[in-house]
Amino acid sequence: MNIKELLQDAIGQAAQDAMTDGVFCLPVLPPVMLEIPPQKEYGDYATNFAMQMARGAKTNPRKIAEAIVERLQFPWMERAEIAGPGFINFYLKPDWLYAMLSDIIAAGECFGQTDAGQGEKVQVEFVSANPTGPLHVGHGRGAAVGSALANLLQMAGYDVEKEYYINDAGNQMDNLALSVNARYLELLGIESDFPEDGYHGQDIIVTAQRIIAQAGDEYLKISQQERLDVFRELARQEKLSILREDLEAFGVTFDIWFSEKCLHENGEIAKTCKALQNNGFIYEQDGALWLKSTAYGDDKDRVVIRDNGVPTYLAADIAYHHDKFKRGFQKVINIWGADHHGYICRVKAAVSALGYNSDDLEVLILQMVNLFQGGEVVKMSKRTGQGVTLAELIEEVGCDAARFFFIMRSIDSQLDFDMDLAKSRSNDNPVYYIQYAYARIASVFRQLEEIDVSVDRKNAVNMELLTTSYELDLIKKMGEFPDEVASAAQERAPHRIARYAHELAGLFHSFYNQCRVIGVDPELQTARIALITAVQITIRQTLKILGVSAPEKM
Repeated sequence: MNIKELLQDAIGQAAQDAMTDGVFCLPVLPPVMLEIPPQKEYGDYATNFAMQMARGAKTNPRKIAEAIVERLQFPWMERAEIAGPGFINFYLKPDWLYAMLSDIIAAGECFGQTDAGQGEKVQVEFVSANPTGPLHVGHGRGAAVGSALANLLQMAGYDVEKEYYINDAGNQMDNLALSVNARYLELLGIESDFPEDGYHGQDIIVTAQRIIAQAGDEYLKISQQERLDVFRELARQEKLSILREDLEAFGVTFDIWFSEKCLHENGEIAKTCKALQNNGFIYEQDGALWLKSTAYGDDKDRVVIRDNGVPTYLAADIAYHHDKFKRGFQKVINIWGADHHGYICRVKAAVSALGYNSDDLEVLILQMVNLFQGGEVVKMSKRTGQGVTLAELIEEVGCDAARFFFIMRSIDSQLDFDMDLAKSRSNDNPVYYIQYAYARIASVFRQLEEIDVSVDRKNAVNMELLTTSYELDLIKKMGEFPDEVASAAQERAPHRIARYAHELAGLFHSFYNQCRVIGVDPELQTARIALITAVQITIRQTLKILGVSAPEKM
């Protein structure tokens, strides 16, 4: 239990004692909420707990606050002050900071792990781009955020599985096959009309060229339908292979690659729709089958099976989400693009119709990404004249910078990605600023090795020698990390970890510029070595969540 939880328990006990003494009466005490004040002069923690109780207890909040402070038993408290209408500000002794610093070093690679998730089984599905072409920068934001969120949830004590849903059935795959066929014929000198909804990317020409390199004009000897069936599967396999390679190069892997095609082939779509029809949630009209989605808040009912018997995209999604919940996930998190916002209600309606709690399906919507270079919006690749791919962005700015920049803003906000800033080696570049802090610490340890100073992290260190505001602020900030992990996970907000890492790096740079580590009094040197060891651990843990490397040298 950390210092915050211990203080919350102590406040709750003091309030209980005040009720026993007849100061006020409440059937149930509200939870004690503590926050870190924005300014140091207001203490280490503050609470409006007394004000929360005032109305129900029909007692002046300052009187409640006074009763709590009077009865509060907390060994690490230096003093408590009542402010305004009933806020309580708590000022703690430095002792707790020193104990916490030792705990961080002892925890090592486990620091920041919490049991906030209590082992809840969670699936995170993200990217899930059609295997019809290369990933673009929008997919890159989803990939970075999704993988960071999964890392964050795991550190917060959730049982997490990452999944990619392969949209490998339906019209888009038919159009892919038609596009490859048109380019194949064109390259062999045969006139062919390009499909109206075809894919015009250079990658389609490359696919056709590979087919010719391997088989020449052999596919002219079979019927067009047979050729399309072959090209559909060849293109699917090739595009998926490239997607996997691009994602792995971006530090993104998945536990499950789930094929939409299998839902059609094993009859799951028909089976799920039949079950919903039997239960009265699907009805027939004009030869088609409709989901009663208006019963669950949608603006109109939706077709799931067309009058020609062909399932809609929604039908496949219903079967897919049914499969997810049947696999035992307690929470299903989907990360979708901004163009899918209107689709949320109908999928949640389907989840409710299937008998599950629609709140157990969480849909996170990613806003758009705008690339900037030289102050101008970049829309087209210099190489192909088409949209910038994720692979091209990584080649331009590097994997670490791309991941950090995609994650550092809330997904609710549109992201303006400054490519020049992402490439710069300056303190204005947030990822460089954080990695430089880590590298600086590694440099100190190399210097200690050069002068043959052993770094003993096991024996007792006199932490009480760490008294400057630079040192104490660093320790306090590190102490916030487990709570930050738990809160960011609960809010599904990995950008909070990016912000935290930047703030911690800033405090370290201030310390480094003001406080020497090597060459001071030996006991103080040992204490400061312990301090930077803890900082190194904490920064490494933040970067691990973000999927960004922790370089020893820069």
